[in-house]
Amino acid sequence: MSFDQLLGKKAKFDIVNKNGAVLVPADSVLNEDILRLLQQHEINPLDVLVHAAEAHTPPGNPSKLIQEAADYSKHLFTRLHFDRKVPLIEIKNELIPIVRQISRHPDLFELFESVKAKDEYTHQHNIGVGVLSTLIGQWLNLEESELVLLSLAATLHDIGKVRIPQEILLKPGKLTKEELEEMKRHTIYGYEILKGTVGLSPRVMLVALQHHERLDGSGYPLHLKKGEIDFWSQIVAVADVFHAISSKHPHQEPMPFYKVVTLMRQGSFGELNPEIVSLLLDKLIHGLLGKKVVLTDGSLAEVVHINSMDDLHPLVKIEGSLLDLSRNRDIHIQQILS
Repeated sequence: MSFDQLLGKKAKFDIVNKNGAVLVPADSVLNEDILRLLQQHEINPLDVLVHAAEAHTPPGNPSKLIQEAADYSKHLFTRLHFDRKVPLIEIKNELIPIVRQISRHPDLFELFESVKAKDEYTHQHNIGVGVLSTLIGQWLNLEESELVLLSLAATLHDIGKVRIPQEILLKPGKLTKEELEEMKRHTIYGYEILKGTVGLSPRVMLVALQHHERLDGSGYPLHLKKGEIDFWSQIVAVADVFHAISSKHPHQEPMPFYKVVTLMRQGSFGELNPEIVSLLLDKLIHGLLGKKVVLTDGSLAEVVHINSMDDLHPLVKIEGSLLDLSRNRDIHIQQILS
């Protein structure tokens, strides 16, 4: 493939340079000016993925893209078992554009439902946290260059798990004390793996090391406190917790929606950045209006009004009748239907 052969075709994903900056957004038509820009940045034309002439990105459920990205993550982990080198340029050009494309899906709840891990937790979790962190970064209006690197850092946050034995990663039920201590070492392993990667931003390495740290010093591995934890690590920590407790994995079943929100607001997973937690949960809560939900008593309802004083217990409509959940405290939102 030469640059001449790319002329007039449409980029399938964002095209980034070696520093992670987006040169060409996904779906751009590759004209002569763009191709000259790619040559100036020494982009290999073989690394530029384009849409087939008849291809288009279908609207609707993003699950296919998520599975594609999770498959790539699984393949990456397999390669790292044999080759300790992280294929950074390949990841930036093939995996991160998919993560960013998923994060632009217009229906927030359809997106959240799609990124929940249902099997092969490790790899679906990598992608889920990458997508959620990217979303949070977008809501925080991060600069484009920061957003690209945040997506990369979040997607690679658990790369250290490549060194954790499969019998621990996939063990059903609770881990022993010794197994839990080994699992916690994935933060250090991840930092070590990424530290040896040429051209990688130090902040990406810090996310791998710090995403289980907490603002009150109760996290691991270094028991850092608020001023010592990189802001990106604080973003990924929130996305990591939200995705983990919303998903099914070998150590637990997914939590219902109301419990996820309640526990995160209560700080049940250590002291996370409260502004980031509030941003994520407020987006979710206020996005409920007009949504179909399943209640804990099994009823199917539609959210018709958010109670400003008690937003987790909205007014809902069930078969033409209204039910105020703030006055029926034993009934909660179990699941949002995408």
